[in-house]
Order: sequence, then C-alpha cells, then structure tokens
Amino acid sequence: RGYATATTDSAPKVATFKSAKPTASVTVLLSAGSRHEAKPGVAHVLSNFAFKRNAKHSALGTVRQAELYGGVLSSTLTREHLALTAEFLPGDEAFFIDLLASHISTAQYTPYELQELVYPSVLDEARAVQLSPATRALELAHAVAFRRGLGNSLFADPDAVHAVGIPDIATLHTTGLGGASLSATNLDAAAVAELFAASLPEDAPSLSSTAPVVPVTTYFGGSTRIADFHAGSSAVFLGFGTTTAAAVPALHALAAHISPAPAVKWSAGAGPLAGKLPGGIHAETYVFPYSDGTLFGTLLRGSPAVLKDGAQAVVTALKDAAGGLGKEAAQRAAAKAKFTLLGALESPLEQAQLGERATAQVETVGALDGAAISKVAAELLKSKATFTAVGDVHSLPYADEVGL
Repeated sequence: RGYATATTDSAPKVATFKSAKPTASVTVLLSAGSRHEAKPGVAHVLSNFAFKRNAKHSALGTVRQAELYGGVLSSTLTREHLALTAEFLPGDEAFFIDLLASHISTAQYTPYELQELVYPSVLDEARAVQLSPATRALELAHAVAFRRGLGNSLFADPDAVHAVGIPDIATLHTTGLGGASLSATNLDAAAVAELFAASLPEDAPSLSSTAPVVPVTTYFGGSTRIADFHAGSSAVFLGFGTTTAAAVPALHALAAHISPAPAVKWSAGAGPLAGKLPGGIHAETYVFPYSDGTLFGTLLRGSPAVLKDGAQAVVTALKDAAGGLGKEAAQRAAAKAKFTLLGALESPLEQAQLGERATAQVETVGALDGAAISKVAAELLKSKATFTAVGDVHSLPYADEVGL
C-alpha cells in the first residue's frame, strides 16, 4: 500500500491499494454518515443525491458518460461516512476523478431533483426496510446500544422524509468535507492526488483533514421489541457493545468462533453452535467497528417458535467461550477472522474506511490465543446486553428468558 498527500491545501490524503482485479477504482470518503446528521434521515437523503447535477455535469450527462466509459458509480452510506465510488477501466481515471471532485465541490441540490428523483428513491429504500425484520432488528440494536450518534438510523422514516429540505442536505455535505479522504485501487497515489487537485475549482470548499467533532460514544445497552405481524418471519438480535478499541481484534475472532457458518456447504461446521440451532433458523454473527465504539452480536431469523431455543444456544456458546477456549478452537477462530477481514478488503469501501489500520488489525487477530478471546467474551458478559426483537412479540422471547 502507498500513501501520498496532494500538493494543495484543498485536496485530502490519498491511500492506494494493489489488487489482482484488472479494473481500477477511486473512493471519496466524506464524514457525512448518519451519526453526523442534525435531523433524522438527512444522511439517507444526501446519499441518494449522489451524482446528480453539479457545476460541470448534469445528472443525465453523468449517467451517459459513465456508461460510455464502461464505469460504475455508487454511493454507500455508513454510520460514520458517505462513500462515493467510481469503478472503471485503467486509463479512464482522469474523467472519473474529475467527476468525483466536481460532485463534492460543486454539487447543486435542486428542488426538482429532490422531489422527482431523490425522495422516491429514499422512500423505496425506507419502505423496504419496514418489510425486513432483520434490518429493523439491527437498526434497533444500534439505537439501544448507543442511543444518539452511532445509534442514529441509516434510513429515513417514510412518514418524515419530506421534512428533510435542501438546507439540511447542504449543511451535512459541507460538514462531511471535514476529514475527507481518498482511496484508490490499482492507481498511482501521486497521480490521483494531482488529478484530483487539478479538478477542484479555485473557489472549492476546503477539504480539511480534520473530521468534524462529535460527542464521545457511550455504550448503554438494553432491550426493545417491535410488533410486526405482516413480514411472515421474525428476527432477534442479541449482543454487546464496547468503546474499547483494543478489544476489536478479539471481537472479530470471537465472532468467527460463534458464527455457525460452515466452511463446506451442507455441513454443520465445527463451531460451538454446530448442530445446536433448531431447524429453520438463519444465524449471522456481526462485528460493527466504528471509530469510538463497537457493536458485537448475533442476528437470528426464523419463526418465533424456534428463535427462543436458538437465542439460548447462542448465549450458551458465549458463556462457554468465556470459560475458556482450547488451542484448536482458538486457532480456528483466528484463521476464520483473518480470512473474513482480508476478504472484506477487496471492497473499495472497506479499503477507504480501514486504510492503514487494516494490516495491523489482521496481524493482531492472527496472533490471538484462546486466553485473549475468552477474556473479551467474559468482559462482554459482565456488561449490559443489547437485545432487540421484531415480529410476533407475543411469542418472541425476552432477554432474561434466553440467559442474558
């Protein structure tokens, strides 16, 4: 990996990554995630305003030229960042870097695009979330764990999205320029920095290397339930949070240990949940690491009749891990975690967010032993759990009924 700094005060640092893929990409990372919004839903609306009209390009012109070059443009919203990514054929970087620079420096938030293009897209996504118990359980888990800031939802409320106006969008965009950064795949860092700096107009807003100040994250934990009898299935999330950055590598290993995902299709796997989850349950273990907080837990989806037994099995596995991990189990967990982390780095978004922290994190995970993984599991169990349930709440379990 290489790093370079642009030659002007207006351009951010550029991190470059090498990949075996024959294509190239550039990602602009703005500090405009949902934790930075002053009004609920603004970040979601801003992400859907990506690649609309700016001083150099119309929305239609952007689409037609991107397709002419065979490139793909995308925006991805996280709780801390808004990532604008261009993926393209090597040799076409001048056009796509100019496009990205033009959008972040001269975006024009027009009322007709907001009404005719952005609001409908946001409403479609927000309503789709309302039909997904799993996504709602994860969103609720963040709200219960962190309340404000990292607890802000990634999705606008369908009933309140029209309350988000152009001044709200423009303010968040301006705020997001603080701490902006660039990452590129299969490109030279100095060349990317030079092209980006040349594409910025003279009166471009400052792209500060200092991220906007946000309140320090506090983990609270708790339990909440939402009735939803129309989705056809239910979801339960049980987990814990921490604001200790040093615990993140061990949490990745613990997640790999708990995860029931097997290495071979149609196999029950070799983890502690192998053969212990009732049939019809889909289980996924997550680690959501942020700059000053992390949420760890397992999401269970299925019929309410089996989710209680599934949740109890997960809690038992966590308690067993806190009691001690054998050498083989620890080795398996560390190897699975390394594979997952390295696989995630194929994503331009993960490259942009992790940057130079990625290598150190992977090396730390690889060096973990059973004692370190057991220690972080024991520390989690001493804290207040985060438990959310969405679906048939008359049948879904409460936190204390599954051992939390």
